[in-house]
This record gives sequence, structure tokens and C-alpha cells, in this order.
Amino acid sequence: MADAVVLVSGGAAVTPFTDPERAAGTGLAAGNTMTALRAYFLDRGIRVFTAPARIGAGEVHEDAGWQGFSDVPVVLPAEVTINAVGRVDDAGVALAAFVRYVAAEEGLESVALVGHSMGGLFSRAAIRELGTDGPRVERLVTLGSPWDGSVLGDVLDGEITEADAHDDPATLKIFAEARPYAAANSQGAAGEVSRRFLRGWNDAQAGVLDGIPVTAIGAGYFAAADEPRQLWPHDGLVSMTSGRADGVPAAVLPDVTRHSFPDHVHSIFFAEGFGLPWERALTWDPEVFAVIDGALEI
Repeated sequence: MADAVVLVSGGAAVTPFTDPERAAGTGLAAGNTMTALRAYFLDRGIRVFTAPARIGAGEVHEDAGWQGFSDVPVVLPAEVTINAVGRVDDAGVALAAFVRYVAAEEGLESVALVGHSMGGLFSRAAIRELGTDGPRVERLVTLGSPWDGSVLGDVLDGEITEADAHDDPATLKIFAEARPYAAANSQGAAGEVSRRFLRGWNDAQAGVLDGIPVTAIGAGYFAAADEPRQLWPHDGLVSMTSGRADGVPAAVLPDVTRHSFPDHVHSIFFAEGFGLPWERALTWDPEVFAVIDGALEI
């Protein structure tokens, strides 16, 4: 059993460093991705930390955006803070440094990682970076992570087109917002969440997850069509098949348990945008948390 859980938010997410006693004093205590899951673990007496992340390099002092936070009691240096719009491997270096920092400060010998969206990729890159030099990673859980591509990445890469949306208004809206959003925010991340990129990146990760049980959780609220499977159904950003890592070879993912939440969306941002309760988001539903709990065996 791991000594603690480390929560890792995804692409373009801003998250403060939190430990079991300290979190943001104003707004959502652990940011708009991990606040509910952190609270769930704390209520169960589990030691839980959130890895700091921001848009661009630097330190996390606040998030002035939607459902943000301020009054962060502990601000960690940029070297242990994830640039959530940068390259996956660079995020892995920062996350590994953070895990080593927490382990040294808290006396941890092992951790479990829970990554949402690109946080799953960041976690995998960090596991490779840690190697045998750091606390053991006992388990990995991913929530809506793009194991095999994403809506954003595949639209930008041209592997998915407007024709594949089959005139679904919600999906067409997501497509229309993808390019300007990536142009305004990405510092490398958008180019590394396509199926084309990730299939090559995955091959290079063969052996990294050996001996680490993985739980991959996918969602698929948007289900207006059946084909192509690269897109349908999807959670707003990631297809069900990608989130479940269905197409990832055993050499890369030798020990995996897969779960599906077909009525759920990627995050509370999508829940809010499409008139759903926040509990229909992978990051906010106690039923999803129960699956995570079981996967971690804490």
C-alpha cells in the first residue's frame, strides 16, 4: 500500500500545491480539477497531495480564471511546478522533482499517482524519470487521459474532421474552439496529444509501467454517432477508447484494469458548459472516486 496519494491535474489546468493540512484559502481549495477528489481522500484519512501546475513556467500563487483560487499558503519553486501547456516530457521532469520533494519532506517511501487528462501522461513521464531513484510508484490511476489521442490533438492533426462529427452540435462546437484555444495557450502540449504523436511516444515507454498496476477510466457522454471509434463516444476532450487505453499494446501497458462511465464528461468545465451537474464530471463524482479508491487499495 502506498504511503500517500499524489493528484496530478491535466493540460491547461492551474492547481496549487496542497498537503493534508494546507490548501488555497479562497475559492476551490485544490483548483477546479482536484478539489473534490482531494476532499474525498481527506475524509477517509488518506494522506493526499496535489502537484502544483500552471499555464506557463513559474510558480502557482493564484488562479484568477473560472472557479479559481487564491491565498495559497505554500508556493513551491518553478522547478517542481508543472507547465501544464508545455511538452509532456518536461512536465514529467517537474512532476518527478515534486514527488522527490514531497517524499523527502514527508518521509514517504512510496506513492500512488492519480492523473486527470494530460495528468496521466505527465504521471507516466514522471515514472520514467524517477526510475529507481526516488519513491516507488505503487499504482497509477488515469481519468480521461489521452492514452491514444484526443479530440483536440486529432482535430489539429487532421485525423478527425468536421465530417466525423456527423452534425452533432456539441461536438462541432468543441471542434470550432479547439484551434483558437490551442493557438492562444499551447506551448507544445497540443501537438503531443494526437494519436499519431502518442503512438510513437507510447512505443518509447515500453517497460516503464512494468510492475505497476494501472487503472484507466474513460467517459463518453457525447455519443451522437458510433464511428469513427477514434472519436465516438467522447467526454468532450478524449474518446472513451483512448481514456480506457483500449489500443495501447501490452508491452506498454502490461497490467491494466479498465472502467467506463458512459454518462460522464471530462471535467466540471464541460459539465457547466453543457448544463450538467458537476457530479457528471469524472473529477467530481463520488462513484468515480469509489472506483479510484478500489484501484488504489488504500
